Parts: sequence; structure tokens; C-alpha cells
Amino acid sequence: MLTPLVVTVVVSFGSSPVFTLPAPSWSLRWYEALGRSRELWPVAATSLQLAALSTAVALVLGTLCAIGLLRGGFRGREAVVTFLVSPLMLPGLVIGIAMLEAFRGMGLRNVWASLAIAHVVITLPYVVRTVYAALALFDFTLIDAARTLGLSYGRAILKVLVPSLAPAFLTSGMFAFLASMDNYPISIFFADAWTKTLPIQMLQYVEESPDPMIAAISTLLILLAASVLFVGDRLVGLRRMVDL
Repeated sequence: MLTPLVVTVVVSFGSSPVFTLPAPSWSLRWYEALGRSRELWPVAATSLQLAALSTAVALVLGTLCAIGLLRGGFRGREAVVTFLVSPLMLPGLVIGIAMLEAFRGMGLRNVWASLAIAHVVITLPYVVRTVYAALALFDFTLIDAARTLGLSYGRAILKVLVPSLAPAFLTSGMFAFLASMDNYPISIFFADAWTKTLPIQMLQYVEESPDPMIAAISTLLILLAASVLFVGDRLVGLRRMVDL
């Protein structure tokens, strides 16, 4: 399963102007070309901004939704949970077309705002699902016990609930960030010539200049994902991340 990733990394260090294995010699020419690219870095900055913003918003909204769903005790709760995580089950093209029509109906024409809202919709299910599962295991009587010891309700939440949910916040935030950075099928509906995300720019680059610089970009994204998993493993543990 890791073979395509290994091939991508190896090709990115080859000197050949085309995708070939084994490489005639090793070189950093494609990383140097990447550093000189005038189109890539603004697009990468846009993707990073969108991923950071959508992850932060999804963490807040997703946590509030999870608390409301778990503590609300109203009918149709499971249906609401299914609706909130439905973007994970539906094809991206379907979600993209649906949001495009909805935004047009509302008169929303701003590209950046449309992308930001779309990415919140993409990342929200990761937070809802993970935090909801963590809350289901949390003993809420601990908050009452903290209040009997003199803490206000707000401080009891901060001192007892938030530390218990920290692994869920971290895990869902990491997956939400990576999902936003990697999204193409929904972002393509809202991008224009001036505001694009990194996956869209990469696909355009492959169509116009199919050289191994795209392998260098992919290698950096693989390194980013590996770094996120490494940090998650050190802070939470991979087994616990999978269980969440």
C-alpha cells in the first residue's frame, strides 16, 4: 500500500525531466524549482489559511453540536448525528454541486468566503464524530463533584471536561486539517483564477507541465501528514487516535 508513496518520494529526487525509475542520477533540482515557483507558494498559503480557519471553526461548532446532541435528549438525535457526518458518506461532487446551488441561492459570490464555508462543512464531521464518541465515555458527575468542591460551572468545565476531551480535540483537529488541505472535489466548484487551493493548482500543473516537480510537492505533503501523525502519536498515541 505504501509503494506509490515510496515511488513518489524516489522520483522527486531524480534528475530526469520525466517520471522514470531508476533515476539516471540523484538531484535536488525539483525542490530548487519548487522554491523558485511564483505560483505555488501563494496557493499553498491559501490552503494553509483555509485549513487552519476551517479546523478552528469546526472544533468550536463540532464540540457545541456534540454536547447538545449528547445532553439534549430530544427525539431524532441519531438522525441529526447522521446528517452532521453525512459529508463523509456522500460523494464530494454531490456535496460540491449542492453547496454551489445553495450559495448561489443565497447570493454568496465571494470566493474566499465560499471556500471557507465549504471547508467547514468538510471538516465538521471529523470533530462531531470524534468529540461525540469521547463525550459518550465521559462521566458528567465529575463536573458536579468539582462544583461541590467550590468551582464555578465554567471553571469546572475548564478544569475537568476540557482536559478529558483534549485527545479528542487533538485527533479530530489533525484529521480535519489534513482533510481540508487535501480536498479537491468540493474546492473546485468555488475556486477561480485568482483564488485556488493547492490540490487544484497541482492538478493544473500536471496537465500543463508533467515533470517531477509535482512529485516534490507530493513529497512535502507526505512529510506534512507524517509529521502530524508523529505529533499525534507523541501526544495521544496512535492506538488511542484510532480508537477515537
